[in-house]
Amino acid sequence: MYPWLDPSGRFSVFKLTVFVLLLVPGCFILWPVIAEGGATIPVKEAILESGDWAIRMLLISLLITPLRRITRASKLVQIRRQVGLAALAYAVIHLLLYMLSQSWDVLRVANEILVRIYLTIGFVALTGLVILGVTSTKSAMRRLGKNWTRLHRISYGIGVLAALHFFMQSKIDVSEATLMSGFFVALMLYRMAHARDWSLRSPLVLVSIAVLAGLATAGIEYAWYGLATGVPPSAVFAANLEFMWPLRPAWNVLLSGLFVAVISLFGRDAIGREWLGQITSSLFVRPQRSRGG
Repeated sequence: MYPWLDPSGRFSVFKLTVFVLLLVPGCFILWPVIAEGGATIPVKEAILESGDWAIRMLLISLLITPLRRITRASKLVQIRRQVGLAALAYAVIHLLLYMLSQSWDVLRVANEILVRIYLTIGFVALTGLVILGVTSTKSAMRRLGKNWTRLHRISYGIGVLAALHFFMQSKIDVSEATLMSGFFVALMLYRMAHARDWSLRSPLVLVSIAVLAGLATAGIEYAWYGLATGVPPSAVFAANLEFMWPLRPAWNVLLSGLFVAVISLFGRDAIGREWLGQITSSLFVRPQRSRGG
């Protein structure tokens, strides 16, 4: 099925818009590489950016189910596979750009993946995404039956591996890795709440999840700096107590969770649900940061 057609085969402005939006980051990532003829600096930056977008797309794909439950915006289901395949595409681009940086020396790349643990973790996550992509078709769903749902739960493990890979290659500044990890925690909390039959349309439940996810984000950042770097974790803890620009990851996660609680109110009526279906991609705002290579 073409990405701009709905399940009935009719042209969908919504799906076409999402499809175009999914392509935009890739254009900005690859254009400097092409324009500079594969020069070292553009390729290095493109490797980082493509990896970032692979994780962002993975998180957005994991957001769709809880957001549909929160808002009753059933149209969101139509783009879940689309976004998931975008995560796979950016992850593959991430690997191909890394191979380009190694002059397409396949043996060297394979050796690096085997001996560098963060590359091993990233490759395992990519393998998982490939499995999910191959089995994302309707025919695969029919063949696998109930096992399809079980298989696709590996996306949660992939999220953990992707976050760990992000942290390990981020060097000192792990702000965005922490932010993505915090969003992942929030997404898992939404699923846990649903599994316990707690209504995801309850403002109390959503606000509680926002607070817990924000605290968990601060804890993740504190633990990483305390265990993996020479940066005093007490300084990080103190920074999280200050509400100032640029916002710390914990504050971003908290405010994003509170935003979801607010938009759940709009999702109580048909107009609100239709409106929410058009703004899904706006939930994740890319923060400014610098990261070592």
